[in-house]
Amino acid sequence: MSLLVDTSVWSLALRRDQPRESPEVDELLRALAGDDLIVTTGLILQELLQGFIPDRARTQVVARFGHLPLVSPDRNDHIAAAELRNTCRRAGVQIGTIDALIAQLAIRYDHPLLTTDRDFLHAAPHINLRVWRTPGPAGGGQTGGS
Repeated sequence: MSLLVDTSVWSLALRRDQPRESPEVDELLRALAGDDLIVTTGLILQELLQGFIPDRARTQVVARFGHLPLVSPDRNDHIAAAELRNTCRRAGVQIGTIDALIAQLAIRYDHPLLTTDRDFLHAAPHINLRVWRTPGPAGGGQTGGS
């Protein structure tokens, strides 16, 4: 399986001040330990680095992310992300500009999105976005849009 891991999950996984108990972090750790493909994008790396103050943490994040494949948006991704955002807005769902671009990259490259950000869950039914969900009776692994 492949996953595009959102900033929200990386932030929880990299925290040292609080327990990182979440099914999404558990899935990230499982995927990193196995043969799964974890990808990222420059936007997610940038968001993480903007949240880290200590130089040591910054250096570690840059080093760790240097080993992950990077998916990059092109002009058509920006156009499609604007349309995704407009589609969501027409459906009464708010999604930010950066989140719309992250969703577009997940869709384009056919990677489920691993996130704790509920905005993606609200957007998924209106766009062709697969969001990883907790496996089991209430979850089921992945969910997708139309």
